[in-house]
Amino acid sequence: MLFTTVFQCILLVSTALALPSSRYDARMARRWEGRQSQPNYRNEPSTCGDFHTGVYSANWAGALWDESAATFTSITGTFTVPTLTGPDGAASAWVGIDGDTCKSAILQTGVDFTIRNGETSYDAWYEWFPDSAYDFSGINITAGDVMRVTVTASSTTSGNATIENLTNGRTVSTSLNSTSPLCKQNAEWIVEDFQMDGGLVSFANFGTVTFTDAKATGQSGTSYTPSGATLVNIQQNNQVLTNVSMHGSSLAILYV
Repeated sequence: MLFTTVFQCILLVSTALALPSSRYDARMARRWEGRQSQPNYRNEPSTCGDFHTGVYSANWAGALWDESAATFTSITGTFTVPTLTGPDGAASAWVGIDGDTCKSAILQTGVDFTIRNGETSYDAWYEWFPDSAYDFSGINITAGDVMRVTVTASSTTSGNATIENLTNGRTVSTSLNSTSPLCKQNAEWIVEDFQMDGGLVSFANFGTVTFTDAKATGQSGTSYTPSGATLVNIQQNNQVLTNVSMHGSSLAILYV
């Protein structure tokens, strides 16, 4: 298990920082071929460099709950779509169930942000990991739009993903079934450096993503918010790329 963690950490971080521009352009041109979120690859002090206080990950930034199995049934959050700056890259804001201490499955939905040759694009998607992500159709997204993203697990192998554009009134939703059962023990609000064709994409400068009206619901009806959850930042090659903080009940994820 330790060797696997070490290998995954080194592979993801080194690949993220070694994508030739021609390969990156090709990937963005054929977007979604092999696009996939990944479980949280926590960086342990003994495996991925010299760390200080806090929790670090190669690919996730945000807030997450780790509870016992069969705890979470739904999670939701609202954020404003950011304006991207800087060189080519991508990032994704999403909510999900599982993927941290339970890495075998993730039910999730969110919005990808991509900047390429100075032009930005935004795409709504859903995923039941280990399957790949799939685009929603019928919803337009631009910078400044207010999005609400929600997933609900009706069982360990079935659920629903919904994305609402509160600015233009469009809503898309889909039902999902999977042969990879959820543990229902993690709930998270995340900005991710996601994977495409086996490697992390170059992480885009998204400024700040702030989750508001963020709530996860437990099997017994208990509500969980980011307040009190574990905060995690992305660190790659000993460089911290995000700054995650709580502001009252709001969760702010800052690109640094």
